[in-house]
Amino acid sequence: METDQTTPGDADALPAPEIVNVKTRRVACDGGGGALGHPRVFYEIGEENFVECLYCDRRFVLEGGGH
Repeated sequence: METDQTTPGDADALPAPEIVNVKTRRVACDGGGGALGHPRVFYEIGEENFVECLYCDRRFVLEGGGH
């Protein structure tokens, strides 16, 4: 059974392939790798203090927990 990564407390959740620490709640992801990436998408980090890219599963974590 596959689970998504939006439930980090779930023992069956898969680990994020890459974690990026950021200082702002608004982040952009293009998958890296130039032409091998994906379209640039923008995300807003919410109350959980992290957001995951829907294309590449890169996890953006807000440094300091949003303080």
